[in-house]
Amino acid sequence: MKLVPEIACAPLGEINLSKFDAIALPFAKREALAELGNPKLIKLLTKHFESDIAKLFENWPDVTGKAGELIEVPLASQANKVIRLYFIGTGAQSIDDLRKAASSLARKVKGSKVKVLDGLVAEKSAARPHLISLIISSYLWSQKSAPVKEFSAAQFTLVGNFESEVANARTLALAVWRARDLIHTPSNIKNPQWIAEQARSLVTKTKSPALKVKVKRGAALAKFGGLLAVGNSAPKSGPRLVQLSYSPKSSKNWPHVVLVGKGITFDTGGVSLKRPYESMVGMKSDMSGAAAVLATVIAIAEMGKSAPKIRVTGLLMCAENALSSTAQRPSDVITQYGGKTVEVINTDAEGRLVLADGLAYADAKLNPDYLIDIATLTGAATLGLGRQYGAMYTRDISLAQDLYNAGQKSGDRVWHMPLVDDYEIALASEVADLNHTAEKPDFNGGSITAALFLEQFVGERRWIHLDIAGPGRSESDSGENPKGGTGFGVRLLTEWLTSL
Repeated sequence: MKLVPEIACAPLGEINLSKFDAIALPFAKREALAELGNPKLIKLLTKHFESDIAKLFENWPDVTGKAGELIEVPLASQANKVIRLYFIGTGAQSIDDLRKAASSLARKVKGSKVKVLDGLVAEKSAARPHLISLIISSYLWSQKSAPVKEFSAAQFTLVGNFESEVANARTLALAVWRARDLIHTPSNIKNPQWIAEQARSLVTKTKSPALKVKVKRGAALAKFGGLLAVGNSAPKSGPRLVQLSYSPKSSKNWPHVVLVGKGITFDTGGVSLKRPYESMVGMKSDMSGAAAVLATVIAIAEMGKSAPKIRVTGLLMCAENALSSTAQRPSDVITQYGGKTVEVINTDAEGRLVLADGLAYADAKLNPDYLIDIATLTGAATLGLGRQYGAMYTRDISLAQDLYNAGQKSGDRVWHMPLVDDYEIALASEVADLNHTAEKPDFNGGSITAALFLEQFVGERRWIHLDIAGPGRSESDSGENPKGGTGFGVRLLTEWLTSL
């Protein structure tokens, strides 16, 4: 059910108020209404409705103006058409507050064919994040056989000249939608082959000569021991390595960024079956990292002439972790890409095995200037940071700061976590180069030891590991996020890539 809202902008002098069903205005506190947003718009509305708009707040003495607070006032215009005024709190007018205001407005009209005049933004610097939040907060997903007919997409018109911001925001917001669509697709439809087909389809639709896709399967994966060990548990489709390359003709000397995404299309835990069983219900989202990488690379290509001067390669490490007669077992020893041997302790720690192959392959064959992996990897990261921040691991302080800044600006926030060298002893194995779960001794730092494991495969590259198990999935339908996959990482990676 595609209900992407329509976004436009227009200068105040060209706006016909009678064409709108609703008008959104900002407030931080009652006495400051006329000073916020566009005073000329307040004046025009006062004349149109023959009512002092600023004085309406005398009927709501308890409003605070906190970000996202919404008051609905139906008013009759001169033509006797009822138009709804939405007074929306914008708090301290920070970017975060304007995102919350946008989410509140989008959710108010979500799924309805309402035409909204959006007067919440006055500055160009705030328009892009506000617009992105409007679009992604409107996200709906359904596979009902008879969709509710009255559901439609809202239309928003910003007051002002924001044409370039509208185009840019739409590209990025739709990239988040694509990632969410991939994540929400049920796993009886979504397998590694399906992911590969989606990637091919998106590359074709983008029509960019700089964008190419290759898919490795079968014998081509012979050296990818981690991907095979996990993916051969579901041989009907089998594992896939999907490689997307964005490389314009003139890009030979441009920085090369490789993004590696975990693409477990469903995770039962394998032989080490997940407990409690109901925790499996959300495991169709265990390919959120791969979805973020795919959507990001496509978004960069869609930017055309405004794209950053970089080369980007995306590696989608796709497999299903099933419980079957061909599934790997605890105590198996596998050989990862590049030759390191790994003792498998717990088959439910499969994500790091497929990522290790991708990282080692990138280091050996792709010569990246930056190497980033992203995955819904550990519950430990969620315990430490909750669902608002992704866990970021790297020894490169400068690079960590850049990613942190990109997260603060984009709304996909990350927090720099430590790589504790003392914990490395837990990776030792009596029969292989490494064990992959680092449980003995138990340092109670599962997200850290997972990152330490992955670090063994990145060589000397400028590397960052993003554990998005927390923010990659939402347990409720609220704010910018639907219940389920959030598309976390798309805004973060795109913002960072455009800053290089």
